[in-house]
Amino acid sequence: MVSNMAAMQQQPVEELNKYLCFMLSDKRYAANILRIKEIMEHMEVTTIPMMPEFLCGVTNLRGRVVPVIDLGKRLGMDAVSIGRRTCIVIMEVTVQGSSMDVGIMVDAVNQVADIAPDQIESAPSFGGNLSTEFIEGMGKVGDAFVVLLNIDRLLSLDDLTLLGDAGNMTAQVTAPAEQVEVHS
Repeated sequence: MVSNMAAMQQQPVEELNKYLCFMLSDKRYAANILRIKEIMEHMEVTTIPMMPEFLCGVTNLRGRVVPVIDLGKRLGMDAVSIGRRTCIVIMEVTVQGSSMDVGIMVDAVNQVADIAPDQIESAPSFGGNLSTEFIEGMGKVGDAFVVLLNIDRLLSLDDLTLLGDAGNMTAQVTAPAEQVEVHS
């Protein structure tokens, strides 16, 4: 008999169907594990003026400036309430060939779940002006549904440009100043 670990090693990575499950308020969401680079405890985020409401600011990730968005605000919900389980999930986001690392602030990370393709329903259609383009589908985990997010569709190219500019602006501001001689 082959163990689960041996079976997973033989299966191509794209077919593993693993999702990181997390909470926003009391709702469960998930993102494909292949997009996740790191999960961090909540840390200080430097705010940037004149940015969209969903952009919390930027954080320092081992010397790199990474923009952080509040996923609740981005989805038109309440802001993430900072608590002891609040996390920043570092994800690689790609829009029209441009990619960057973005921190996604969530209330809590729950688990990594295997969701087989036959346990995923199509994104619901609500009609009208409600946008569901960021929903990849509805996954069944146990007896509950989890909203599977399409991370690339959460942010537009304009959003990525804005986030990149915020990161670059902060990197320039925090760079060491050149020595200037003052003569009297």
